[in-house]
Amino acid sequence: MRITELFERGEFAVTAEVGPPKGFHLDHLMREVEEYLGGVCAINVTDCQSSVMRLSSLATCKALKDRGYEAIFQLTCRDRNRIALQSDLLSAAYFGIENLLLLTGDHTRLGDHPQAKPVFDLDSVSLIHAVKQLELGIDLGGNCLEGTPPVFAKGAVVSPCSDSVDAQLSKMERKVSAGAEYFQTQAVFEPEKFISFMDKARQFGVPVMLGVVIPKSAGMANFMNNNIAGISVPETVIEELRRDPEKTKAGITGVEITARIIQECRNYCQGVHIMALGWESKIPELIRQAGLSTT
Repeated sequence: MRITELFERGEFAVTAEVGPPKGFHLDHLMREVEEYLGGVCAINVTDCQSSVMRLSSLATCKALKDRGYEAIFQLTCRDRNRIALQSDLLSAAYFGIENLLLLTGDHTRLGDHPQAKPVFDLDSVSLIHAVKQLELGIDLGGNCLEGTPPVFAKGAVVSPCSDSVDAQLSKMERKVSAGAEYFQTQAVFEPEKFISFMDKARQFGVPVMLGVVIPKSAGMANFMNNNIAGISVPETVIEELRRDPEKTKAGITGVEITARIIQECRNYCQGVHIMALGWESKIPELIRQAGLSTT
């Protein structure tokens, strides 16, 4: 099932993100998926997030698909040229993986192989265009594909709380023109900025999923402020995380903060994407508190 079908039916989509292991054993990840992610409609699998070498997103998506879960295949431009990117897209189609999230990717100098040579043959906009071409039955070399062309739900990312909103809107427009059908945002901690952004982004007519991160500590919040572009955690949130260390350590405060953000933003978006960053066990309670449960 393509996630765009949910948006077309007017359903509010809830997805969650998982990171493949640094190895090829998926038992632990699958146990967590089975125990904690039953309340989401699709599972978004990162592609060597932060340039750290891990099992591929494609292999993990295939394993999830085999167990009956809907998977969203993240694909970045960092590690592959256009030949390899298109090949992986065709492989995804062969495996029945229909949902994509298409990104440029973090630079290799940020990861655990800083000496690795980055590729960036394409960027996120031209990668979206490449997918659109494949859906038309043509590769980027102008060659016709054999057989029926693939069909995907083409997702992209945007940072609504960026210091440069106009630049984000401009890039969003280019991604829509290239073929993006839905968007997932960078983590939002400032609902008022998100709502203001959505007032402007509504002109593009594409569904937007609110991205949220469950904050684990004030230290984590400060790290995001200092190191991750497009994320701004207000001092009021940091103080809330400091107020009761035991409550924060148990994840109670982080879930409360995140549920509140979702409730404030829900009427302005078409879905929520949860980035638990190792706190997958908190997702069921977050879904309950945010009023996203369908049961």
